[in-house]
Amino acid sequence: MNVKPIIYHEKQVKELCALHALNNLFQTQGTYTKSELDTICSRLSPNVWINPHRSVLGLGNYDINVIMAALQKKGCEAIWFDKRKDPGCLDLSNICGFILNVPSDYKLGFVMLPLRRRHWITIRQIQGNFYNLDSKLDTPQLIGRSSDLIAYLKEQIECKEKELFIVVSKEVEEKQLWMHQYVVHTTQQNHISYPNHNQVTYCESPIDSVSSVDFRNRDAECLKLNEVRNCAIRRDNNL
Repeated sequence: MNVKPIIYHEKQVKELCALHALNNLFQTQGTYTKSELDTICSRLSPNVWINPHRSVLGLGNYDINVIMAALQKKGCEAIWFDKRKDPGCLDLSNICGFILNVPSDYKLGFVMLPLRRRHWITIRQIQGNFYNLDSKLDTPQLIGRSSDLIAYLKEQIECKEKELFIVVSKEVEEKQLWMHQYVVHTTQQNHISYPNHNQVTYCESPIDSVSSVDFRNRDAECLKLNEVRNCAIRRDNNL
Protein backbone atom coordinates (compact mmCIF):
# COMPACT_ATOMS: atom_id res chain seq x y z
CA MET A 1 0.00 0.00 0.00
CA ASN A 2 1.35 3.39 -0.99
CA VAL A 3 1.84 5.74 1.94
CA LYS A 4 1.09 9.39 1.26
CA PRO A 5 4.30 11.39 1.76
CA ILE A 6 4.53 14.01 4.47
CA ILE A 7 5.15 17.30 2.68
CA TYR A 8 6.05 20.58 4.34
CA HIS A 9 4.06 23.35 2.64
CA GLU A 10 4.13 26.97 3.81
CA LYS A 11 1.10 29.08 2.90
CA GLN A 12 1.23 32.62 1.57
CA VAL A 13 1.58 35.46 4.11
CA LYS A 14 1.79 39.08 2.94
CA GLU A 15 4.45 39.28 0.18
CA LEU A 16 6.69 36.57 1.59
CA CYS A 17 6.47 34.11 -1.31
CA ALA A 18 10.29 34.06 -1.65
CA LEU A 19 10.60 33.04 2.01
CA HIS A 20 7.95 30.35 1.57
CA ALA A 21 9.60 29.09 -1.62
CA LEU A 22 12.94 28.70 0.16
CA ASN A 23 11.47 26.90 3.18
CA ASN A 24 9.35 24.67 0.93
CA LEU A 25 12.46 23.86 -1.08
CA PHE A 26 14.35 22.64 2.00
CA GLN A 27 11.19 21.08 3.49
CA THR A 28 11.87 22.49 6.93
CA GLN A 29 10.06 25.17 8.89
CA GLY A 30 12.33 28.05 9.79
CA THR A 31 15.13 27.15 7.39
CA TYR A 32 15.01 30.88 6.65
CA THR A 33 13.22 33.71 8.44
CA LYS A 34 12.03 37.11 7.29
CA SER A 35 14.71 38.68 9.49
CA GLU A 36 17.43 36.72 7.66
CA LEU A 37 16.17 37.79 4.23
CA ASP A 38 15.95 41.43 5.38
CA THR A 39 19.54 41.19 6.60
CA ILE A 40 20.58 39.91 3.18
CA CYS A 41 18.80 42.87 1.57
CA SER A 42 20.75 45.27 3.78
CA ARG A 43 24.01 43.53 2.98
CA LEU A 44 23.33 43.64 -0.77
CA SER A 45 22.48 47.36 -0.69
CA PRO A 46 23.80 49.01 2.48
CA ASN A 47 23.20 52.62 3.44
CA VAL A 48 20.14 53.22 1.25
CA TRP A 49 16.78 54.67 2.22
CA ILE A 50 14.80 52.43 -0.11
CA ASN A 51 16.21 48.95 -0.53
CA PRO A 52 15.83 47.79 -4.18
CA HIS A 53 15.72 44.10 -3.23
CA ARG A 54 12.39 44.15 -1.35
CA SER A 55 9.13 46.05 -1.19
CA VAL A 56 9.13 49.66 -0.04
CA LEU A 57 6.93 48.77 2.94
CA GLY A 58 9.24 45.94 3.96
CA LEU A 59 6.51 43.31 3.61
CA GLY A 60 8.57 41.06 1.37
CA ASN A 61 8.55 40.90 -2.43
CA TYR A 62 12.23 39.87 -2.40
CA ASP A 63 14.06 39.66 -5.71
CA ILE A 64 16.23 36.90 -7.16
CA ASN A 65 19.42 38.42 -5.68
CA VAL A 66 18.10 37.75 -2.19
CA ILE A 67 17.10 34.19 -3.07
CA MET A 68 20.51 33.47 -4.61
CA ALA A 69 22.35 34.87 -1.58
CA ALA A 70 20.14 32.85 0.77
CA LEU A 71 20.82 29.65 -1.18
CA GLN A 72 24.56 30.27 -1.12
CA LYS A 73 24.43 30.24 2.69
CA LYS A 74 23.33 26.59 2.37
CA GLY A 75 25.97 25.69 -0.20
CA CYS A 76 23.58 25.91 -3.14
CA GLU A 77 23.32 27.95 -6.31
CA ALA A 78 20.36 29.14 -8.41
CA ILE A 79 21.02 28.85 -12.14
CA TRP A 80 18.88 30.77 -14.61
CA PHE A 81 17.57 28.38 -17.27
CA ASP A 82 17.83 29.61 -20.85
CA LYS A 83 14.33 29.11 -22.25
CA ARG A 84 15.74 28.52 -25.72
CA LYS A 85 16.92 25.13 -24.45
CA ASP A 86 14.76 22.05 -24.10
CA PRO A 87 14.16 21.06 -20.44
CA GLY A 88 14.90 17.54 -21.62
CA CYS A 89 18.59 18.43 -21.32
CA LEU A 90 18.30 18.58 -17.52
CA ASP A 91 19.91 15.84 -15.44
CA LEU A 92 17.25 15.68 -12.76
CA SER A 93 19.31 13.30 -10.61
CA ASN A 94 21.74 16.17 -9.87
CA ILE A 95 19.14 18.89 -9.25
CA CYS A 96 17.80 19.81 -5.80
CA GLY A 97 14.71 21.55 -7.08
CA PHE A 98 13.36 24.43 -9.13
CA ILE A 99 12.17 27.95 -8.38
CA LEU A 100 9.72 29.40 -10.87
CA ASN A 101 9.09 33.13 -11.12
CA VAL A 102 5.64 34.06 -12.41
CA PRO A 103 3.63 37.29 -12.73
CA SER A 104 1.01 37.75 -10.04
CA ASP A 105 -1.87 40.14 -9.38
CA TYR A 106 -1.86 41.93 -6.04
CA LYS A 107 -4.86 41.90 -3.71
CA LEU A 108 -5.63 44.03 -0.68
CA GLY A 109 -8.24 41.97 1.09
CA PHE A 110 -10.82 41.18 -1.58
CA VAL A 111 -9.84 44.17 -3.74
CA MET A 112 -7.67 43.54 -6.79
CA LEU A 113 -5.16 46.36 -7.17
CA PRO A 114 -3.74 47.43 -10.54
CA LEU A 115 -0.24 46.33 -9.51
CA ARG A 116 1.91 43.55 -10.87
CA ARG A 117 4.10 41.53 -8.55
CA ARG A 118 6.47 38.66 -9.14
CA HIS A 119 5.58 35.41 -7.40
CA TRP A 120 8.10 32.69 -6.45
CA ILE A 121 7.13 29.01 -6.60
CA THR A 122 9.12 25.93 -5.56
CA ILE A 123 9.02 22.65 -7.47
CA ARG A 124 10.84 19.66 -6.03
CA GLN A 125 10.90 15.90 -5.81
CA ILE A 126 9.52 14.14 -2.74
CA GLN A 127 9.57 10.34 -2.48
CA GLY A 128 9.80 9.77 -6.22
CA ASN A 129 7.25 12.34 -7.40
CA PHE A 130 7.58 16.02 -8.25
CA TYR A 131 5.29 18.54 -6.59
CA ASN A 132 4.33 22.16 -7.14
CA LEU A 133 4.69 23.73 -3.69
CA ASP A 134 3.19 27.12 -4.58
CA SER A 135 2.42 28.92 -1.33
CA LYS A 136 -0.84 30.18 -2.84
CA LEU A 137 -2.15 26.63 -3.22
CA ASP A 138 -4.25 25.06 -0.47
CA THR A 139 -2.25 21.84 -0.76
CA PRO A 140 0.81 20.71 -2.76
CA GLN A 141 0.00 19.93 -6.39
CA LEU A 142 1.24 16.61 -7.73
CA ILE A 143 3.08 16.95 -11.04
CA GLY A 144 4.22 13.34 -11.41
CA ARG A 145 7.36 11.51 -12.44
CA SER A 146 10.35 12.82 -14.38
CA SER A 147 8.66 12.78 -17.80
CA ASP A 148 5.66 14.63 -16.34
CA LEU A 149 7.97 17.25 -14.86
CA ILE A 150 9.76 17.83 -18.16
CA ALA A 151 6.43 18.32 -19.93
CA TYR A 152 5.27 20.66 -17.14
CA LEU A 153 8.44 22.78 -17.32
CA LYS A 154 8.18 23.03 -21.11
CA GLU A 155 4.65 24.35 -20.76
CA GLN A 156 5.65 26.86 -18.09
CA ILE A 157 8.62 28.39 -19.91
CA GLU A 158 6.59 28.89 -23.08
CA CYS A 159 5.24 31.98 -21.30
CA LYS A 160 7.67 34.82 -21.88
CA GLU A 161 6.82 36.37 -18.51
CA LYS A 162 7.91 33.30 -16.54
CA GLU A 163 11.49 32.51 -15.57
CA LEU A 164 12.91 29.22 -14.34
CA PHE A 165 15.81 28.82 -11.92
CA ILE A 166 17.52 25.49 -11.20
CA VAL A 167 18.71 24.89 -7.65
CA VAL A 168 21.83 22.75 -7.36
CA SER A 169 24.73 22.21 -5.01
CA LYS A 170 27.86 24.31 -5.43
CA GLU A 171 29.79 21.28 -6.72
CA VAL A 172 27.16 20.50 -9.36
CA GLU A 173 27.15 24.12 -10.50
CA GLU A 174 30.95 24.21 -10.80
CA LYS A 175 31.11 20.98 -12.80
CA GLN A 176 27.98 21.76 -14.88
CA LEU A 177 26.47 18.43 -13.87
CA TRP A 178 22.90 19.74 -13.93
CA MET A 179 22.73 19.17 -17.69
CA HIS A 180 23.15 15.91 -19.58
CA GLN A 181 26.31 15.83 -21.66
CA TYR A 182 27.04 13.23 -24.30
CA VAL A 183 30.29 12.62 -26.13
CA VAL A 184 29.80 12.50 -29.88
CA HIS A 185 31.91 9.95 -31.76
CA THR A 186 32.63 10.12 -35.49
CA THR A 187 32.30 7.11 -37.80
CA GLN A 188 34.34 6.16 -40.84
CA GLN A 189 33.92 2.95 -42.82
CA ASN A 190 31.64 1.47 -40.16
CA HIS A 191 34.26 1.98 -37.45
CA ILE A 192 33.92 4.35 -34.49
CA SER A 193 36.92 6.57 -33.91
CA TYR A 194 37.32 8.33 -30.58
CA PRO A 195 38.39 11.97 -30.97
CA ASN A 196 41.00 13.49 -28.76
CA HIS A 197 40.10 15.73 -25.82
CA ASN A 198 40.04 18.89 -27.93
CA GLN A 199 37.58 17.36 -30.39
CA VAL A 200 34.96 16.26 -27.87
CA THR A 201 31.55 17.78 -28.57
CA TYR A 202 28.79 17.98 -25.99
CA CYS A 203 25.13 17.86 -26.82
CA GLU A 204 21.88 18.28 -24.95
CA SER A 205 19.80 15.11 -24.85
CA PRO A 206 16.19 14.85 -26.03
CA ILE A 207 13.42 14.29 -23.49
CA ASP A 208 13.24 10.54 -24.00
CA SER A 209 16.74 10.10 -22.64
CA VAL A 210 15.95 11.79 -19.30
CA SER A 211 15.22 9.53 -16.37
CA SER A 212 15.78 11.21 -13.02
CA VAL A 213 13.89 9.02 -10.60
CA ASP A 214 14.92 5.78 -12.32
CA PHE A 215 18.29 7.15 -13.45
CA ARG A 216 20.41 4.82 -11.35
CA ASN A 217 18.30 1.74 -12.09
CA ARG A 218 17.94 1.90 -15.83
CA ASP A 219 19.97 -0.68 -17.75
CA ALA A 220 20.94 1.17 -20.90
CA GLU A 221 19.02 4.18 -22.19
CA CYS A 222 21.54 5.26 -24.79
CA LEU A 223 21.07 7.57 -27.70
CA LYS A 224 21.55 6.15 -31.18
CA LEU A 225 24.68 7.49 -32.81
CA ASN A 226 22.82 9.20 -35.61
CA GLU A 227 20.49 10.91 -33.09
CA VAL A 228 23.48 12.26 -31.22
CA ARG A 229 25.06 13.46 -34.46
CA ASN A 230 21.86 15.24 -35.51
CA CYS A 231 21.64 16.85 -32.08
CA ALA A 232 25.22 18.08 -32.41
CA ILE A 233 24.50 19.52 -35.85
CA ARG A 234 21.47 21.40 -34.54
CA ARG A 235 23.58 22.73 -31.67
CA ASP A 236 26.33 23.92 -34.05
CA ASN A 237 23.77 25.66 -36.24
CA ASN A 238 22.49 27.55 -33.22
CA LEU A 239 25.92 28.83 -32.25
